[in-house]
Amino acid sequence: MLAATQKASPNESCARRLSQHLLAVLLCPDRATLTNLICTSGGHQGDWTADYRLYSKARVDSSVLLDFVFDEVLATLAPSQPVVVALDDTILRKSGTKIDGVAWRRDPLGPPFQTNLVRAQRFLQMSVAWPLEQGGARLLPVVFHHAPSAQKPPKEATDQEMAAYRECLKQQRLNSQALDQIARLRGKCSADRQLIVCGDGSYTNAYIVKNLPEGCAYIGRLRKDAKLHYLPEPKPNATGRPPRFGPEAPTPEELRTDETIPWQTVRVFACGKYHDIRVKTIEQVLWRKSGTAQVVRVVVIAPLGYRLRKGSKTLYRQPAFLLCTDCSLSLEQLVQYYLWRWGIEVNFREEKSLLGAGDAQVRTPNSNIHLPAMVVAAYSLLWLVALRMRGRDSLPSAIVTPKWRAKSKEDTPLPSTGDLLRTLRTEIWARVIRPGTFYDFVTGSPPDTKCQKSSPSLPAAVLCAA
Repeated sequence: MLAATQKASPNESCARRLSQHLLAVLLCPDRATLTNLICTSGGHQGDWTADYRLYSKARVDSSVLLDFVFDEVLATLAPSQPVVVALDDTILRKSGTKIDGVAWRRDPLGPPFQTNLVRAQRFLQMSVAWPLEQGGARLLPVVFHHAPSAQKPPKEATDQEMAAYRECLKQQRLNSQALDQIARLRGKCSADRQLIVCGDGSYTNAYIVKNLPEGCAYIGRLRKDAKLHYLPEPKPNATGRPPRFGPEAPTPEELRTDETIPWQTVRVFACGKYHDIRVKTIEQVLWRKSGTAQVVRVVVIAPLGYRLRKGSKTLYRQPAFLLCTDCSLSLEQLVQYYLWRWGIEVNFREEKSLLGAGDAQVRTPNSNIHLPAMVVAAYSLLWLVALRMRGRDSLPSAIVTPKWRAKSKEDTPLPSTGDLLRTLRTEIWARVIRPGTFYDFVTGSPPDTKCQKSSPSLPAAVLCAA
């Protein structure tokens, strides 16, 4: 980890300060503002200007820290094993009007019947999958890219300013920035290793599918009324221009309701256990939007049944329609890789709620690029260390699940992010709060005839509250 901070900073003093901030993000019990990080590091009585200039003067490159995580994941995979990454964007809410990159954004947590707008920054994140036993995976962030929209010029703008604005719209649109990050990660992989990108419906469009780098496949949600065509059949004696598309294929919704096409059952791992999922598929088809250069495969996942309580009526969720640009993937791999994509939603929740990725109160462009990414890098490095220790069966003994938590079927259950944070805080703070916390010998006390009043443990209360 020290090697990563030294690469991300120009000199030793900046690298040391960056290391302090990374640790302070994981230890800070309050909001993750830069002021609180300075106080957590013990620098509240010193000059704080160097801490702010570390980000405002771009003396730290946060992408190097995330690239270090990506390289470590690549080193753990087999040479022929594909790299699966999840792609999505998120917003960090802001109230200031002078903060770089802040604009009105759609609130994803708003009700479905009303589109709410909030002032926020937009970030593009990509998380790589660390495969686990039994088919599960833990996703680690490897890209956290500030992706603001192009700023519209005033009404009295000249023609040259409007032309520059239209060009800036092309460069700064989310699809263009997503493709740039995909190509950058693909360049870090070897030529014989495949990169599989999993995205939601907003990234399943012609621009992404048409411009994927070589050696890269895409799996994403598809509209149920998407126009599909079979491959054109060659006609040797036909005259004129050859057809680009073959006969029209059924739409994903028509494929789901077609009784003549049988359902297939695939076994995938999710939520701690295996599930049998019914799917339908149609191979070697052309999507009208992506053109004739890309042959795709469409998979329909049947709605899953559930009950609100035991013995109640069976309810069903919505079906899912997937598009895959690699027809050689098996159905089990395709569905399993897309189920892994949910891990990026878990990353978003924990980065914001547990570590405070959007709490920093900075305004300069460089600070808004590197400081939130540093918080995400601390989260990713924490999980990288935990997964390494888990692979060596050397997880700290302090990670003990509460009695009320359901026991996992795995031999070495995966701890939660809260468990990792509490364990780290215990290891660092316990010796100061109460010396001798980790002594191996326990002094037994004779049993009493009368029960004594319970005395709450101050260290336990402080560390749990943190």
